[in-house]
Order: sequence, then structure tokens, then C-alpha cells
Amino acid sequence: MSIEQDLQALHNHEHFARFMQVIHNLREEAIAELHEAPTETIQQVSGRIITYDQILQFGGWEKLRQRFSDSL
Repeated sequence: MSIEQDLQALHNHEHFARFMQVIHNLREEAIAELHEAPTETIQQVSGRIITYDQILQFGGWEKLRQRFSDSL
């Protein structure tokens, strides 16, 4: 089984959608933090945002959000 197949199987579970929502919320918190971050921490916070973005994209967050929109 490939990772793509594994992710497709996870898309059938609301639990996975809720997990991805937590990642999305962490990304939003990091973006808010970036606006107030001192210069010396901007690179670190930006790195976290990029990581969250990659997880959300790889995990298919947009499809999950649409599929489980009533329960998220």
C-alpha cells in the first residue's frame, strides 16, 4: 500500500478531519504570532507555518473540510 492510498483511506474518517483541523488552527495561530514576532524569531515562525502548510496540503485538508463541513 502506498502513502497516497493510506491518506485516501484516512479521508473516510471524521477523526482524521478533526486532526487536520487542529493542524489548520495551529497554522492560523502561527500566522497571528508572526504579526507580533520580533525580528529574530520571524524565520522560526515562518518555518512552522510552511510545515503546517505542507501537512495540510499533503493531507488534503480542503477536501476534508468540504466533506466534513457539517461536523467541523
